[in-house]
Amino acid sequence: MKQLFVLLALGIGLFIVSKFGFSQKAAGSKSAKQHTMDNIHNNDQVIYFAGGCFWGTEHFFKQVRGVTATEVGYANGNVQDPTYTQVSTGKTGFAETVKVSYDPEVIDLKLLVDLFLKTIDPTSLNRQGNDIGTQYRTGIYYTNVADIPVIKESLTAMAKQYSKQIVVELEPLQNYYDAETYHQKYLDKNPGGYCHIGPDLFEMARKANPETTKAAPAPSSSYRKADKETLKKELTPLQYDVTQNNATERAFANEYNDEFREGIYVDITTGEPLFVSTDKFESGCGWPSFSKPISDSLVEKLSDHSYGMRRTEVRSKTGDAHLGHIFDDGPVDKGGLRYCINSASLKFIPKEDMKNKGYEQYLTLLVKK
Repeated sequence: MKQLFVLLALGIGLFIVSKFGFSQKAAGSKSAKQHTMDNIHNNDQVIYFAGGCFWGTEHFFKQVRGVTATEVGYANGNVQDPTYTQVSTGKTGFAETVKVSYDPEVIDLKLLVDLFLKTIDPTSLNRQGNDIGTQYRTGIYYTNVADIPVIKESLTAMAKQYSKQIVVELEPLQNYYDAETYHQKYLDKNPGGYCHIGPDLFEMARKANPETTKAAPAPSSSYRKADKETLKKELTPLQYDVTQNNATERAFANEYNDEFREGIYVDITTGEPLFVSTDKFESGCGWPSFSKPISDSLVEKLSDHSYGMRRTEVRSKTGDAHLGHIFDDGPVDKGGLRYCINSASLKFIPKEDMKNKGYEQYLTLLVKK
């Protein structure tokens, strides 16, 4: 879908370049348009990367363990609530940007910055791959001034490896608007879509921050998402509508709201374990409620502005199935979050059946802490 844009005149006044080639401005205010996933976990941090076409950059970062959410949008421009058509003109000042939320207890900012720098040509001004224009400039935009020394360190080290000037912006986030829905997770929905980042880099991202503990079993590669026609045959109409069309089942009138036996809850579309009974609690909302998933790497969180509300949707990462939403009114002693999940998105495996059904390795998770 991305087309090769006509080369725009490169203005010397686009940004100020330091002796290392990256620019920096005084810290400014964030956009008034905020998203609930900014702080969906108490410890989550957010950083913004502009690396050319945002489809590939988003897909790259979602592979990294410790990244809890990704979103594509437009940063640091001069109009309000821009559209893709407007940004594509190269006249709005916006850069195609990926908003990366991450857990600093799992991955540090330096590794994220170093990974990002491997995906770009840092000497190319307003161009990455076949994409040309100011909207494709490279940059790192921060919301916390404490991030500056970390980012500078990586940029300085990189500058020593090039004879040409480095033109990666280092600036505070002035404003940010999420992009249209069809741009979100574009390469997941269009695996053959254009991308300036090669498959080898996606594989590198998946291996860049390997699991170092065994608190929870690692996701098995045996779990696969079936095609739409297969899912239509295997799922009930309600299960299909909820998981594939983002529908919501009726409160209280669903299979697992009152289920409190020991066991695990797996993705109905793949069989991959997502939640455990020890994290389930009675919230009174009418749907199964969990304080957390088995691992953050199993789910993905997205901004949801449907029905005039600001919510955070949660989906299974392997199955890309709609599960429900996350709210911050959960038990404080369990982290304060409530994963409100549709029963139709899940299949419950009782403890006594887990071994026979191939989930024996998850039995240790049923030990209450």
